[in-house]
Amino acid sequence: MGIAESLRVERAPAPIRSRVLDNLRQAILDHKLAPGQRLIERELVELTGVSRTSIREALRELAAEGLVTTIPNKGTIVAQVTVEEARQLYRVRSALEALAGQLFVENATDAQRRALTNAFRAVERAATKGPIVWLAAKDNFYDVLFEGGGNDALRSIAGTLHARINLLRSLSLTRPGRATESMAELAEIVAAIAANDADAAAKACSQHVEAAGMAAFSALTQEAAG
Repeated sequence: MGIAESLRVERAPAPIRSRVLDNLRQAILDHKLAPGQRLIERELVELTGVSRTSIREALRELAAEGLVTTIPNKGTIVAQVTVEEARQLYRVRSALEALAGQLFVENATDAQRRALTNAFRAVERAATKGPIVWLAAKDNFYDVLFEGGGNDALRSIAGTLHARINLLRSLSLTRPGRATESMAELAEIVAAIAANDADAAAKACSQHVEAAGMAAFSALTQEAAG
């Protein structure tokens, strides 16, 4: 399917704004809109068949997600991340999620523990439904994990980082077998929490991020070489 076919918005009962956003997001994650590519509103209007207002609203949301950025005198472009920037982001994320796992074991209520198990099961069910659905399910898993830790400052910092790392998360899934590995790593986090082992939970969270980082670095390196 070409870029025009993938972006075209069909008239349907669902809000047009949501479908424009979904189509643009998917095109970015699939690299049909490549990192560094300039996004011209007039061209996106022609490709999608919707109004300029809908395009602008979608671009604002994508900017909040960290998938596009605005550069003075250049306009809006698809976000791009270097290998070194990715390395720094994943190193910080590893530390934050290790702390989140530890705090969850120490502070989560029984209801939050059940919610985390349910969130993990939702991730398992979403595994065959494509990267956007699967990553959304993983987002919910992490929301429960950070909420159960009871540290608002940690949640806020992680949320800011999450927006910058969105594109890398999708990129890491392009490595063959990564999705299966990721599920096994999440299972280790859940098992450590079920065992009430804060140290093991922290380690499992950290290792999961490090493995995702290695997959993203590999994909970025291949992109640069190609």
